[in-house]
Amino acid sequence: MLDAVIFDFDGIIVDTEPLHYKAFQEILVPLGLGYSWEEYLETYMGFDDRDAFREAFKVAGRSLSDAELKKMMEEKAEAFLCIVSGGVAPYPGVVELIRSISGNLPLALCSGALRSDIDPILTQLGLTGAFDTLVTADEVAASKPDPESYRVAVQRLQALYPGKVDASRGVAIEDTPAGIVSATGAGLKVLAVTNSYPEERLSGAWRVVNSLVGIDLEGLRLLP
Repeated sequence: MLDAVIFDFDGIIVDTEPLHYKAFQEILVPLGLGYSWEEYLETYMGFDDRDAFREAFKVAGRSLSDAELKKMMEEKAEAFLCIVSGGVAPYPGVVELIRSISGNLPLALCSGALRSDIDPILTQLGLTGAFDTLVTADEVAASKPDPESYRVAVQRLQALYPGKVDASRGVAIEDTPAGIVSATGAGLKVLAVTNSYPEERLSGAWRVVNSLVGIDLEGLRLLP
């Protein structure tokens, strides 16, 4: 049985990671804290904005006040929105999969991105209102790999569908090792997609696929 599906956002619905990287560098390079794309992939991808900035300062041995962090997050959000305003293409098959699930099974989005980053892109893709609930970085204290965000997503679906959502019969769709740890820590199975990492880096997933093309709700239920 499949009780619910929870999607990650960056790296699953859209390939925004290069865009987030560019926005981070616009803020960090003038401070002497820039880093390479390879470092982003290895260290920063999967963090929410808050923890990504904290990590950059930690690596440089520099302190970061709450006020400075808040200001940089606001500046980075503005930079990101400017970058995506020209349009963002979804990963193949994902919009079709979301539409096949929406209205037929409890459906959530669980992301380390800010709500202000997500809403404009969902609007561009015609997915506004497709999810029963969204859990974003604005709403949790700890980013992935901490399981808090997925636990919140499960709890919200359980509140919306009393008695119908068991985490052990729910599937998270993820693309990063941190996301897999987060989702499994909340009791979910993970369908991992090799959009960002090769299959060998996605250990711990229930199933790994190369693409969501051709997978609909019934196909998701039939995956071994």
